[in-house]
This record gives sequence, C-alpha cells and structure tokens, in this order.
Amino acid sequence: MVFPHDRTAGASASTKSVGDVAEDAALRHLQQAGLRLVQRNYRTPGRGGGEIDLIMRTPDGTTVFVEVRRRASASYGGAGASISATKQRRIIFAARHYLMRLPVTPPCRFDVVLLEPQGLQWLPAAFDAG
Repeated sequence: MVFPHDRTAGASASTKSVGDVAEDAALRHLQQAGLRLVQRNYRTPGRGGGEIDLIMRTPDGTTVFVEVRRRASASYGGAGASISATKQRRIIFAARHYLMRLPVTPPCRFDVVLLEPQGLQWLPAAFDAG
C-alpha cells in the first residue's frame, strides 16, 4: 500500500495533524486486515508516562498495542529507527497501565506501523515487554 500524500503537508502542518493523518492510514490498514479499534491515543496520567497510538483487538481476542511512526524520508534509519528503547519502555508502561484496569488480562502484543515515502509497513509483534 502506498501512503497517500499528506493532506496536511506544507509549512503550516503541525506535528499533531501530520501524526493524525498517519494514524488514520494505519487504522484503515489494520481494520482492513480484520482488527477492531478499541481505543485511540491512550495516555497515562501525569508527566513522563506513555502513550499508545492505537489499541486494537484481533478476531481471536488478542489486544494489540500499536505504535505508528511516519517519516518523510529514510534518512537516519527511517521511521523504524525512531522507536528507541526509551520509547518502547514508555509504550510498555502505558500498556501495563491500560491492562491493570481490565478484570482479566488478555493475550497481547506490540505492533508497529511504519509510514514512509515508499509505503506502509506493518510489523506484528515488533517488540515485547520482556
């Protein structure tokens, strides 16, 4: 799938609006693959916490925490290289916070959706909470 040109591209585009376009594209892709949206932009309270771009559910009941990354070029390793160990820890922290609210912990995994000029790439189980 080729990522369409940003409708927000240009000097006036905010980081949030560009991120929203990327999340919209990732969400459409995941829904077409059979996943269902549970929550978007889940944040832990307080400073220094974490955020999860998309929380999805697979048809078999697996909860999928999705990080969406968009880069305008592949310079500096592209979108995938921007998910540092610190970023992963924050996502895992937010996922644990989310799961604590549930009466039963479902199976879960951490996926990444990368959007770059050459297209969209979905990486199921890209990292773990290990």
